[in-house]
Amino acid sequence: MCRHLAYLGPPAPLARWLIDPPHSLVHQSWAPRDMRGGGTINADGFGVGWFPAGGGVVRYRRPTPIWSDTTLPALAASVTSGAVLAAVRSATTGMPVTETAAAPFGDDTWLFSHNGVVAGWPGTVAELAGALPPEDLLTLAAPTDAALLWALVRDRLRAGTPPAAAVAGVVAEVEAAAPGSRLNLLLTDGATLVATTAGHALSVRSDAGAVLVASEPLDVHPAWRPVPDRTLLVATATALRTTPLGER
Repeated sequence: MCRHLAYLGPPAPLARWLIDPPHSLVHQSWAPRDMRGGGTINADGFGVGWFPAGGGVVRYRRPTPIWSDTTLPALAASVTSGAVLAAVRSATTGMPVTETAAAPFGDDTWLFSHNGVVAGWPGTVAELAGALPPEDLLTLAAPTDAALLWALVRDRLRAGTPPAAAVAGVVAEVEAAAPGSRLNLLLTDGATLVATTAGHALSVRSDAGAVLVASEPLDVHPAWRPVPDRTLLVATATALRTTPLGER
C-alpha cells in the first residue's frame, strides 16, 4: 500500500521530509518496512502539496516513481512551507496509474491522502457514491477508491461538518459498506491535521512546536511514537489529541 506523511510547524524545505532523512519518503518508495495488505514498492506515482505563504494550495504530482523525477530534488530544496502533505503510491490492481490518481487530492483549501484500499471496490461503495451530487461524480479526479473517499470527505466539509467528524464519519460509513477496508486517511487545511489509522500503520512526532505524521518514522529520533490502530488523530503545530475511532 501507499506511504504518506503530513507536517505542520515552522516553515522548512520540502526536502526535509521527502529526501533528506535516512528513511525519507523517497526511501520509503523503494524500501518500505511495512507493506501489509500487498505490494512491495511504491512506484505508481507520487505527489506533494503545500500551503505557500501567500495563501492557497500548490500540488506537484507525477504518475512515475518519485526516485525517477529529476526535477524534484531542486524543487524540494528550494520550496519552503509550514504545512505539507505528501504521498507515494502503490496502485491497487486494476486502478489506473495516472497523475490525477496520485495523492494529494484537494482544492484551494484542503489536501487529502488515503493509504489503504476499499474492499470490494467499486460495488461495495456504489450506494455511497450515488448519494453524492452528480457533478462531484462526473468530476472525480480518477476512477479510484482514494478519489471517491476524498469526494465523500469534501461533501461533508461543504455541508459544514467539522474536519475530524467528516473524516471519522466517512471511515465509519465505508467500513459499514465495505468491511475489511483499510482506511488510513490524512486531511489538512494548513492549520489543522486530521489522521486515521484503520488497518495500516502510522507514527507521529510532536515536539518543538511542530507535528509530523508518517506511515513510517523518517529517522530514529526518540520522539517518534506509533499511533494505535483504529485511532482518530487531530493536531495543530502545538497541540495533539487522539481518540479511538467512533469516539469523537
